[in-house]
Amino acid sequence: MLKESEIRPDELMKDQAERLAADIRRLLQHKHEFVTVNCPACGSAESQKVYEKYEIQFVICEHCETVYANPRPQPQHLDEYYAHSENYAYWNKYIFPASEMVRREKIFRPRVQKVIEICKKLKVQTNTLLEVGAGFGIFCEEMQKIGTFHKIIGVEPTPDLAETCRTRGINVVEKPIEKVDFGNEVIDVIVNFEVIEHLFCPRDFLGKCHNLLTEGGILIVTCPNSKGFDIVTLGQKSSAVDNEHINLFNINSLTMLLESCGFDVIERQTPGKLDAELVRKQIISGEFDASNQPFLKQILIDEWDEVGESFQDFLSQNLLSSNMLLVAIKN
Repeated sequence: MLKESEIRPDELMKDQAERLAADIRRLLQHKHEFVTVNCPACGSAESQKVYEKYEIQFVICEHCETVYANPRPQPQHLDEYYAHSENYAYWNKYIFPASEMVRREKIFRPRVQKVIEICKKLKVQTNTLLEVGAGFGIFCEEMQKIGTFHKIIGVEPTPDLAETCRTRGINVVEKPIEKVDFGNEVIDVIVNFEVIEHLFCPRDFLGKCHNLLTEGGILIVTCPNSKGFDIVTLGQKSSAVDNEHINLFNINSLTMLLESCGFDVIERQTPGKLDAELVRKQIISGEFDASNQPFLKQILIDEWDEVGESFQDFLSQNLLSSNMLLVAIKN
């Protein structure tokens, strides 16, 4: 069973929080320039405030129940944020290297196998795979080892992470995908893991992906699920709710968005492994009060060793985890 401390070592997270706070202060210098947007999933202008975190307001769409930051930083502010992020530089230098072995074994190798299984099942061509948000480069590196795809391209606009990808021998483009011209490149598969929640305009991103894919090509997306257990339970205390995650879709609203961008959604999962542990840790630390929720206390504290893992499996298997994966085909 994957544990949060394996991928976010406790001894490193205090320094990480300090760097994140510095990034947030820099972002909030532009707060007077933040812009109001409609729902990123369905386009509705009707919403209600749900909470505020890091001085950023989050609302919920009255039509599709997507939770999103509104008003939000403009695209140039987000580009600047990621280009000069102290937080991402720290992750690249300390947290990713410290957790690389576990991430490789428990996250990225299974993810590679999942992508290959999907391609085989759907009889998708395997000439070129594009990963948007290549990060520390582990997925591309593991996929290159398998040899299934003739060509693998990573897109990673954050400079420190892009450089790490290059040191791993990955063909990486250091720009947002919306600004990349791939010429006549034929792309069969696009994957993006925990990317779409960060984007100013997810619709533009998905439109670009649709244009890049060959007919019958597939898009695989993972991101937080706002109707998943730890987000619903913890609300603004959830680590998934932060200044960077400005779009918190749910399975139905992301399906709707993908379909409106020309995709057919053919698979939907919530394969998350950490929901129960994330809530448990906040109960233990006193950050979340479960005194009036005896069932949560029973499952997550009193009987954790006996039922914790099976409870997490139940969440994952019933579309109730706060991490979701959707597979869509270009129709």
